[in-house]
Amino acid sequence: MNVCEIFRSIQGESTHAGRPCVFVRLSGCNLRCRYCDTTYAYEGGESLSAPAVRERIAALECGRIEFTGGEPLLQAKAIDLMNALAGEGRDVLVETNGSRDISVLDARIAAIVDMKGPSSGESAKMDLGNFTRLRGRDELKFVIGDQADYAHMRALLPRVDCRRNTVNVSPLYGALAPADLAAWILADGLDVRLNLQQHKYIWPPDARGV
Repeated sequence: MNVCEIFRSIQGESTHAGRPCVFVRLSGCNLRCRYCDTTYAYEGGESLSAPAVRERIAALECGRIEFTGGEPLLQAKAIDLMNALAGEGRDVLVETNGSRDISVLDARIAAIVDMKGPSSGESAKMDLGNFTRLRGRDELKFVIGDQADYAHMRALLPRVDCRRNTVNVSPLYGALAPADLAAWILADGLDVRLNLQQHKYIWPPDARGV
C-alpha cells in the first residue's frame, strides 16, 4: 500500500480528541477540496507491505490507530489491514472523505465520515448512502466555512440519528471563528458537537507528523 507517513500524536478531532493515537496516513485522494490541509498526501508515498506497516505501528506503542489520508478507502490492501486489526481487538478509527462506501469496513471500526460542504468544491461527490450505512461507533464531520456550509449541514441533519451517531461540526480554521459557529448551533438548538481541530491549536497549523 502507498503510505505517506506513520506517526504518533494526539488525536485532534472527533469524540476521540485529546487521546494519544498512531496515525497511518495513506497517499492518494480522489477529491481536491479547496481548503485541504494535507495536499502533500495527494500522490506519491512509500510502498509498504501490511507486515511493514504493522511493524511501524507496533514500534510506536499506542493502542489506538487511525487510518487517514489522502483517502484511506481507495486502497484495498489498506482496508484489509484495517479490518484485520479490528478483528484482533485493536481500537481502529478510519477518517474518510465522504465519497466512499463505508460498508467495506468491519463493524468494530469507528468510521469518521467527513461530509463536504459547498465551500470545499466537492459536495456533489458525497456518497449520501453512507447515512444509512452508519454503525454504532461511526461519526460524521462537517467542516463549516460560511453560512452556506452551515445551511447545507442543517439540510442533511434529518438523515442522522444524532443520539446514536455523533455529528462533529468544525469551523474551517482561519476562515470562521469558533464563537460564530457556536452561536449558530445554540440559536438553532442543534444536537451536534462543536469540534475544534486541537492539533492546530497545540502545534503550528501546517506542522506534519504531530
